[in-house]
Amino acid sequence: MKTMFTKPVPSSARGRRQAVRVRLDGLCAGYPGRPVLDQLTADITGLATTALVGPNGSGKSTLLGVVAGVIRPTSGQLRHHGGRPPAFVPQRGAVGDTLPLSVRQTVEMGRWGERGPWRRLTRQDRAAVDAALDRLGIGDLAPRQLGEVSGGQRQRALIAQGLAQESDLLLLDEPTTGLDPEARERIAGVLTDLVRDGVTVVQATHDLRAARAADTCLLLRGGRLVGQGPPQDVLTTEALAEVWQPA
Repeated sequence: MKTMFTKPVPSSARGRRQAVRVRLDGLCAGYPGRPVLDQLTADITGLATTALVGPNGSGKSTLLGVVAGVIRPTSGQLRHHGGRPPAFVPQRGAVGDTLPLSVRQTVEMGRWGERGPWRRLTRQDRAAVDAALDRLGIGDLAPRQLGEVSGGQRQRALIAQGLAQESDLLLLDEPTTGLDPEARERIAGVLTDLVRDGVTVVQATHDLRAARAADTCLLLRGGRLVGQGPPQDVLTTEALAEVWQPA
């Protein structure tokens, strides 16, 4: 498997929409004894929101993990067009309620890629954390324990952790699952603003309303790509019924 990084896009070009940000070609990936992605070829558009849609076991989270660099493909090719490594925000349930972390400490973990967990944060690191907290509207929650805040507030803290990495590619796994409508709307608004500011957003989601609000969708079934394009073309009643029917 080859992973290739091309020359970063200059800041002067950030206002222009890129044709492709991530290209996947014949990608296969999975876990020991359990293949998941099967010869997947797709493009992720730059400076846009992409929704990964499909039933449980379709490969959404595995695909995010491959793009994030935490899962190594067994074959195929992955090309990143950009500079800094992607920022990956896992499912909210993957972060335990009992972890003795404040909201601020949770966001500060986003700077560990720069400093490591044992080194003192610099002024620049603290500024990045402050900016991420403010961007998600949770600056007043900074001293609170993560397990004490609401589900929507926890999710915003995790997204802020991703923003603190200062990447221009943000990957999110089910960012709105289990949240009330107000929390879902707030997070959707944040993601829309991020794209406007030059961040490429990719989210795996079961929320069809969120998927239909994306710029483009990848529809998966059984680790294979069965549809790619604008939501109105991909997420048709017929296509969804076929994807969710029992194998």
